[in-house]
Amino acid sequence: MDHLFTVSGPSATPVSPTGLATEGLLERQHLQEWVIDNPQVLGEAVLVITAEFDRWADTDGVPARDRLDVLGLDATGRLVVVELKRGTADRDVHLQAITYAALVSRFDIDTLAQAHRDFLARRGQTLDLDASRQRLLDHVDGDWSPELLQRPRQVIIAADFPKQVTHTVVWLSEMNLDIDLIQVGLWKVGGHLVASFTKVYPTPEVEEFTLAPARVEAKAAAQKLEERSRAQNAVHVLVGAGLLPDGTRLRLTPRHGVTDAIRDAIAAWVTEDTKRSTVTWSNDTAKPLTWDADDSRYTPTGLANHIFRSVTNWKADGIQGTTWWGVDTALIPDNVDPEEWVTLEGVDLATLAQRLRGTGKDWTRMHALLEAVPPGRWTTYGDVAAIIGSHAVPVGTHLANCGQCPAPWRVLTAAGRVAAGFRGAGVTHPGTPTEILIREGVSFNGDTAAPEARLTLDELRKLLDS
Repeated sequence: MDHLFTVSGPSATPVSPTGLATEGLLERQHLQEWVIDNPQVLGEAVLVITAEFDRWADTDGVPARDRLDVLGLDATGRLVVVELKRGTADRDVHLQAITYAALVSRFDIDTLAQAHRDFLARRGQTLDLDASRQRLLDHVDGDWSPELLQRPRQVIIAADFPKQVTHTVVWLSEMNLDIDLIQVGLWKVGGHLVASFTKVYPTPEVEEFTLAPARVEAKAAAQKLEERSRAQNAVHVLVGAGLLPDGTRLRLTPRHGVTDAIRDAIAAWVTEDTKRSTVTWSNDTAKPLTWDADDSRYTPTGLANHIFRSVTNWKADGIQGTTWWGVDTALIPDNVDPEEWVTLEGVDLATLAQRLRGTGKDWTRMHALLEAVPPGRWTTYGDVAAIIGSHAVPVGTHLANCGQCPAPWRVLTAAGRVAAGFRGAGVTHPGTPTEILIREGVSFNGDTAAPEARLTLDELRKLLDS
């Protein structure tokens, strides 16, 4: 059970939980609309295809009475079947979800496009069938997989779950059936109602470390899903960590999913138009690459697939596109340590993401660390990153743009110099960063700070722990 508090300094006052039924909130009119408007509660990059879908029929053409609460599509190409309960879930709620998953597993893109068009029409949005179909294709970056459609993920949202449900769902997950349990909570805070959605199964630890046994016939689809998820997650990791500034240039180097012969054919194709080999990065989890060849936006895998098809006239199968794009460090962004930046030369997006997993943009520890750095001493972007678990590049970018960072001028490049273009947002001290440091007691030899004034990693750790 979650515990919520309102806090004021050292005082923490518990917030009283309530329930949807208690507050007169309904399953369809309220809970369902919350989910439709905020599909992120279902997972990353989920597009709601339809809601209250009931156009089923048996083999005799007789309409069925079942009504699917919400149907989504994630960016890997899997359907997401959502079952909603405003109170405690029924003891057989998982059977309902499995039934709906079995029914939608037979859907094809045309069925889904029609359902999406009709759903939007009911909500006052006009989209013809072709545009609806294209919207679905764009969401999966054009790589539509009938195999993955046959493996829907199920999400059950309820205020609570009986043990019979949780025990059964755990067992079904071990049998390679994907079911998420999400608990919806409601709280009264200052005259307002606050809703929370908490994933109670599987937890991140279970997802990362538990290996469910898979049937032989499911291995190909599972492998394809894993490859797509890895590529999708790599982009989220990089954007979340803030490693690559907007405008970073990337170069094409086909790696995963191609033979030497195809790699040579791509190289020859690129020589016909060198713009085909370069893209510009932006911190957008949906489509972070802008291709120089056509100025269009792509995902890394989507563009890799497009290039593969353009060269071979074959459909790509399972390419991990994040391995195809490596950093071009020729252009050094402002506020970045050049020595740290050049270490990224040629490193592909997948490798960068692997290095950065677990990092993010919570700068609380860095602010506390900088607050503790005394006048007359300095440190480096790389050392700060090592202490807080980040990378020197996003540290430099944050320092340049944060208006609340304590004494950002005390962070220098590994060579002891002020990063090119660095000033520091919100700095009110007169003079350049070098002049401020000199006033604080740091001596300089030309543009290089005295090495004896540099804090060691051990000293930084002690400052943060003190």
